[in-house]
Amino acid sequence: MRYDLKEGNLLLKGKNSFILIGRAKRLFILFIETFEKELCQTVREDDLIAVSAPEGGDPRQAFMLLELIREYNMPVMVLPKGHPGSGRLNMVVSAGPEIIPGCGIMRGTHPEQNVICASEEFSGFSFYSDGGFVRIESGLLGRVADNSGMNIDIVRIPDSELRY
Repeated sequence: MRYDLKEGNLLLKGKNSFILIGRAKRLFILFIETFEKELCQTVREDDLIAVSAPEGGDPRQAFMLLELIREYNMPVMVLPKGHPGSGRLNMVVSAGPEIIPGCGIMRGTHPEQNVICASEEFSGFSFYSDGGFVRIESGLLGRVADNSGMNIDIVRIPDSELRY
């Protein structure tokens, strides 16, 4: 499935969690801060910025995180594995041309921007930048999702509806 991100964002809502996906809209350098070093990643205009809320929450908060990265070039902070603060992160962010949700990773501990912590509802999904669109691949979309009871609602939301 392919969705246009030129006019807004895409909200994928599971029963207990969600992922908000937006387009970077411009070229910038994403700084990724770990305890040991600083990493720099080029984010291109059509790359994706995804905010995952594994326990749910307010999509407007997710939009604020997306905007902090996209508009204000806020660096991404990475905690060391086993850090007690990891469990306090109710939302995490990743940016790049492909993002793959993983339910088996610890929140905020991966500097790699092609993975993002998510709930099991998004296991098997993957998101790819596709020239202003996001291409979603999943074995759960369609017939399999109905049979598993893990339905995901996909809603397009313009920036104006997510701002306070």
